[in-house]
Amino acid sequence: MDVLDTHSLVLDVLNRASSQDPQILKPAEAKLREWETEPGFYSVFQNVISNHSLEVNVRWMAVLYMKNGIDRYWRKNAPHAISEEEKQFVRQNLLTDFMEPISQIAVQRAVIIGKVARLDCPKDWPQLFPTLLQAVESSDNLMQHRALLTLHHVVKTISSKRLAGDRKQFQEFTNQIFAYVFNLWNRFTDSFIQSIIQGENPELSQIHLEKALLTLRILRKLSSFGFFKPHTNKYCMDFMNMIFPKTRSMLICYKEMKSKGYQHMENCEKFIIHLTTVLLSMLYFHPLSFIDLIQPTLELCVFYLFTDGGIVFLFQRFVIQCFNLIKDILLCSEYRAAKPQKIVVTTEGSRGYANIQSFFTPDAIADICRKLVGHYFVLTQDELDAWDADPEAFSNDECGDSWKYSLRPSMHTVFVTIFHEYREVLTPVILEMISTTNVIVPPEDMQRILRKDAVYNAAALCAFDLYDEVDFDQWFTNTLVNELKIKHVNYRLIRRRVAVLIGRWTGIKLSVDLRPALYECVIGLLRPEEDMVVRLTAATTLRYAIDDFEFNGEQFKDYMFNAFDLLFTLLKEGSECETKMQILNVMCLLLERMGSNIVPHSKTFVQYLPHLWQESEDHNMLRCAIVATLAEFVKAFGSVPEDLTHFLLPIIQMGTNTNESSIVYLLEDALDLWTAVLEYSPTMTNELMQLFNNMPSLLDYTTETLRTCLYISLVHLLLAPEWVMRSQGNQLMSICVSLMSDLKNEGVVMLMRLVDSFIRAIPGLGSETVMPILPKIFDRIYEGEEYPLVMSMFMCIFGRTLLSSHEVFNRVIAEVARDKNENEQVTLIKIFDIFLTRMSNVAQLDQRKLLGLTLINFLTTQSTPILQRFNKIMSNIVEVLNDISKAADDGAYVDTLFLLEGQCPSNFDEYGSCYKTDHDQRKKQLILNDPVHTIVLKDYLQSQVFALRGQLGQQYEELIRSLDAAVVSQLKEYITF
Repeated sequence: MDVLDTHSLVLDVLNRASSQDPQILKPAEAKLREWETEPGFYSVFQNVISNHSLEVNVRWMAVLYMKNGIDRYWRKNAPHAISEEEKQFVRQNLLTDFMEPISQIAVQRAVIIGKVARLDCPKDWPQLFPTLLQAVESSDNLMQHRALLTLHHVVKTISSKRLAGDRKQFQEFTNQIFAYVFNLWNRFTDSFIQSIIQGENPELSQIHLEKALLTLRILRKLSSFGFFKPHTNKYCMDFMNMIFPKTRSMLICYKEMKSKGYQHMENCEKFIIHLTTVLLSMLYFHPLSFIDLIQPTLELCVFYLFTDGGIVFLFQRFVIQCFNLIKDILLCSEYRAAKPQKIVVTTEGSRGYANIQSFFTPDAIADICRKLVGHYFVLTQDELDAWDADPEAFSNDECGDSWKYSLRPSMHTVFVTIFHEYREVLTPVILEMISTTNVIVPPEDMQRILRKDAVYNAAALCAFDLYDEVDFDQWFTNTLVNELKIKHVNYRLIRRRVAVLIGRWTGIKLSVDLRPALYECVIGLLRPEEDMVVRLTAATTLRYAIDDFEFNGEQFKDYMFNAFDLLFTLLKEGSECETKMQILNVMCLLLERMGSNIVPHSKTFVQYLPHLWQESEDHNMLRCAIVATLAEFVKAFGSVPEDLTHFLLPIIQMGTNTNESSIVYLLEDALDLWTAVLEYSPTMTNELMQLFNNMPSLLDYTTETLRTCLYISLVHLLLAPEWVMRSQGNQLMSICVSLMSDLKNEGVVMLMRLVDSFIRAIPGLGSETVMPILPKIFDRIYEGEEYPLVMSMFMCIFGRTLLSSHEVFNRVIAEVARDKNENEQVTLIKIFDIFLTRMSNVAQLDQRKLLGLTLINFLTTQSTPILQRFNKIMSNIVEVLNDISKAADDGAYVDTLFLLEGQCPSNFDEYGSCYKTDHDQRKKQLILNDPVHTIVLKDYLQSQVFALRGQLGQQYEELIRSLDAAVVSQLKEYITF
């Protein structure tokens, strides 16, 4: 249909699209997708949305489809873009309905208007803001609310525009509207506060609060993005200064509402949180405009966080916001950068630093530190109940690092920030706390146990700053080890915290001699009879211990079997995905650090992994940990266990299949596992060959894994060169051809190493296999490739092709000549001249020798143009001989790249391999068969010169006479002619 001029059909399809029956839903969705580019489609949707008499589900589907359609088709240059006439109709009708009764649909309408405004305002939609502001002035509560909601989403979207012109327009708009919105906010907020104080109708109070919250959100965007320097605008700073008394008033209202059991308390919480978010935003985006707000902000936070009068008003999200405000003020780079040796207020930044220092006096920060540790660090009854109810969730929550949103991470972060900033003042405070708790506490005294737990927590968090102040060896030996021996149920708190302490201090200040005692402690804490939270904490401590720079595998040998068994038991007992991931990561690291030592004891573990894989079908991150562990196991085992092959290959297949949704999670680890399997496989199998069918699409999937994919291709090739070349070579080369034009220089170098390996593996067949990409390489030489590393690789492949197959070489030259519409000889000489000129830029000795072998090979091609360049050819060859030769004891020159019988080729391996894996042995063989290491350059030159003499007869003497005297003199040191 050309124009959607009837609603009944669309309504019917929308109704079916909201069905829960897939057989009804899917055809309806398909029909809507078919229509979404039809003229008039969004006009019909606009009418459906505006018709309040229709079913809510139908209108809901319409508003969602319209929102998605605007994302795709509203831009003028979008494929199937909506026509200007239809846009005009939609814009006009969007502004005619501010009486939407359904709040969810009202929100989506506001989002739609915001999206359109971002693209069309102000040029194509000048009436938007006047219409919105007129609706905001309405005396009808619903209309005013919907207008404010819409204004909020419009301001939110257009404030995100970052081009200079857009920002200037937004700043002009802000100057026009800010005072008006500020007055609205003030009025709505005061109305809410008065209604709570006077005990008015709760529903009316909620209406005032919702409008106050909407205007506050608008003001936040305007103040953050609408001013170049907010502190120069009176209304903006009046608003910022008004936040503090409004926060106090709102907290009083919150307490009052809570005491009277009001419903919908969440809006009051949101409002208070948003007040602090305004401060955080101003600090983040305009730190120099925040300077005069530092003092009142810190006073607000410290009063409510650390005084008896303030604590009674707190709720969790407000506490987190206050902690984040303190932390962000202390860490603000503009203030820290201005930190002077002696405080002299000379710049705005140093004034901010001075304001901070004037607030944080030694007494104040000592008091804050004591209250943080003595009040906030102490585990609450709710936390202890959570420990008992779900120990895994409790433990995982403790491991979180989302300080912006979680209470404990936020308090820990602010403590570390304050301690690091004021170390000299706070170190004695913490040392005093440690000293007073450094005794064995009676197990029945829960309050003292909680106090000790809090102090130990602080000591762990500031471990780096206490390095010179605490004798951890003595503390560990005299107190901590003994506390671990107390098995009373209350002492699980101490055992867990001691485990945390040990983990933190292990890499900081623990003697190597005490490592065995540490391992014994950890193993004791991992035992099944121990509390689950303690065991999980011990697993993390073990990870720190074995991941430490000073870790000694020999020292750990006596403990590794017990540790591995206990971790495995813990893995089986854990039920949470995050728990299993945490333990698997420790076991993976243990395999990595202990290698083959652990393998004999891991049979049961390996048998369990397939079961765990099946259990984790809905947990991709857990599957990532499993795949990573399998890769380390293969490396540790030193081979691919036969009974694991049937399990490993399907996992690799799934993780590297671009048609599988799980590839987003599994790809990186699956590639590591694939690499390990190939490197440790002695022979190629049909299953491995089939697995490689995933590679072509992977090479084209993302450049992030290109290096790994090309390396896997290389390892796969060397495993069975002839088999791979004959069955998969053409497909792989076609992908390489398509990749070459899109890759940056580093990517091209990686690609050329693979092409080079094809020719080295089986020279004749390899040259035939890479034939599709050779014309591109030769052409890049012809055009004078500028990037040196790329040119070096191109020249090496040029040389290897010539040395391996003159027939292939000539075919490539012929193809390039056809593309250039030139004679083959002309094309060859142009490439050859560039080759001669650029050869001196090649730095690697093995590459230089390869290019020298190439030039020597050219000598007997009986090409007159080549021989006309005889002097330059011989000059380059002499330079290579000088680079790679050294004088022996008998005065003769030795080719340093030539491998003698029995000599290890590791010196010539790019990666300096020690040849432990099967792949290493295959790389070794590649080097042993390389002409660079099997041909003595001066001997090859001598034989080619003799052959040239036989070809040329009397002309040979004329050729020799054409050489420069210096070249002749140096040549005589290597050959006779």
